[in-house]
Amino acid sequence: MDWSHVIFGNLTLNSFKHDFVQSAASVSTVLGAVFVMGLLTYYRRWKWLWTEYLTSLDPKRVGTMYVCVAAVMLVKGFADAAMMRLQQVWSVGDSQGYLTADHFQQVFSAHGTTMIFFVGMGGVFALMNLVLPLQIGARDVAFPFLNSLGFFLFAAGASFIMVSLIIGDFSATGWVAYPPLSGIQYSPGEGVDYWIWSVQIAGVGSLVSGINFFVTIIKMRCPGMTLMKMPIFVWSCLCTTILVIFAFPILTATLGLLTLDRTLGMHFFTPDFGGNFMMYVNLIWAWGHPEVYILILPAFGVFSEVVPVFSQKRLFGYVSMVWALIAITFLSFIVWLHHFFTMGASGNVNAFFGIMTMFIAIPTGVKIFNWLFTMFRGRVIFSTPILWFLGFIAIFSTGGMTGVLMSIAAADFQVHNSLFLIAHFHSMVIGGVLFGFFAAFDYWFPKISGFKLNERLGDCAFWCWTIGFFLAFMPLYTLGLMGATRRLNHYDESLGWKPLFMVAGVGAVIIAVGIGFQILQVIVSIRQRKQNMDTTGDPWNGRTLEWSTTSPPPFYNFAVLPEVDERDAFWAQKQSGIPRTIPAHYAPIHMPRNTPIGMYMGGFAFLIGFGFVWHIVWMVLLGVLGILTSMIIRLSDPDTDFYVTTEEVTKTEKRRA
Repeated sequence: MDWSHVIFGNLTLNSFKHDFVQSAASVSTVLGAVFVMGLLTYYRRWKWLWTEYLTSLDPKRVGTMYVCVAAVMLVKGFADAAMMRLQQVWSVGDSQGYLTADHFQQVFSAHGTTMIFFVGMGGVFALMNLVLPLQIGARDVAFPFLNSLGFFLFAAGASFIMVSLIIGDFSATGWVAYPPLSGIQYSPGEGVDYWIWSVQIAGVGSLVSGINFFVTIIKMRCPGMTLMKMPIFVWSCLCTTILVIFAFPILTATLGLLTLDRTLGMHFFTPDFGGNFMMYVNLIWAWGHPEVYILILPAFGVFSEVVPVFSQKRLFGYVSMVWALIAITFLSFIVWLHHFFTMGASGNVNAFFGIMTMFIAIPTGVKIFNWLFTMFRGRVIFSTPILWFLGFIAIFSTGGMTGVLMSIAAADFQVHNSLFLIAHFHSMVIGGVLFGFFAAFDYWFPKISGFKLNERLGDCAFWCWTIGFFLAFMPLYTLGLMGATRRLNHYDESLGWKPLFMVAGVGAVIIAVGIGFQILQVIVSIRQRKQNMDTTGDPWNGRTLEWSTTSPPPFYNFAVLPEVDERDAFWAQKQSGIPRTIPAHYAPIHMPRNTPIGMYMGGFAFLIGFGFVWHIVWMVLLGVLGILTSMIIRLSDPDTDFYVTTEEVTKTEKRRA
């Protein structure tokens, strides 16, 4: 018996050998991790990290951890994008650039996977954790433990992308991994398996979190808050969780079938023995297009909060905004085929999905006009959050128009798989999703931290991102029409594409400067926090319930649950001039106890995935045993909650006052 194979599976010393570029990435990843651990050790913060974050079930703490992971992955994903753009500027004619063809495809695949699953989804659940319970007047989420578990599964999935920089290679099959290229015949290495388990584990975490927040919205709203009195951000989260609940099981099943194809020699997606790779394409996009709206709907909700506050007006067309969200939620499930108009469907099928794609632009347009009408004749305050909204309008609208163009199958045939499509998609994801998250970060940061961010540096970041975006992606529309395809790592100089790629490269540099301003904004704001403290709990003259409590809120959010009798209840209370009454006596508050079980289960899930990637059977079994044991311990624990005493609540409220 070969004991080395039993212990290490397919993992060998050659798995750690890389070219210079990947070795540099490996070293920088390790040094970054060592630097963070060094800071925690130097400032003696390990115990604080353990008690305040890693074991905490407070959604505000969980949301902060989502923000940290998403920020790290944003930097990593942007680095991937910069590497690709540099290769396309460099690799022209006789020059082959600095990346091999295979390494370029790995970077391409890692970039898409990172940005969609770990920046986009991380931002979605960060916002839900940080804001949603406060907006509905709740003290917690419906299932606090599942919330912690969902985050650590998400973090475990993200870890595979980082580990693949050091051990082995990542997938080179694109971020949706079409077969037969992703099958074992054409991708026999560990790369596709890294992708599968990264997405699979994070996807289960997203599904768990989606169920949790759906129940939270349905069952935990404060007294008086009917569905039509909820803030639009809460409505956007409700629609998002419905999409998650129905879409992510499709992804889980699809990846399970692909895993069976690769590990047990089955043929669900291979042409031989009755398989069909088009079944995979249909399934992955039956999840994939709802996923686009899973990312964008919370951003729509953010803008629906930011625009009224900084326009100092009530949101225009509340009811139409709600029905627009519902329409988008429904229509997002019947447009998936527009991702592969060129794949051989009949003209009638293409026509149906093209028309549905045009229809979904209508409720989106309703929302844009409602936001603009909200600003019309308002006393607009041009703070950083609303600048991100204005940037969104400029970028998202142009990207949306090209989307309607591509809903026409005949036009899509000309630009399919080209850089025109890449420019359109990034207009949606950067202009819509990222700008929405940045607006939310600037808007709700003082509520979570207790102090405002530096607005001058925030404005600089906005202008760099906006100008950089137009320089980086507008040339791609032209390049796509000229025939430049996606995944392009080399081209002939006679094509005349290099100048446009160079302009796009300049745009990427300007975006990098914008990211630098955002990092500097956080650092400077922390250093100047005493000058920028939010002592009122309401720094923007807000309208919704999260601004009715202190900044930052106590771990129980509200000592007395608020009662609501209209939309924008906090705004109405301020306008009425009736002061808030302070009760003479507080009731005990029921809260969950901290637990590390969610973190342990995330760690064991990572072992299962890593074991499958490298065929280490004992590691897979250890991971399964660990998860089962953790579940038994959690289910057998009678001491999972506690009551905050009346005395402690009174003491905390007096200190906050």
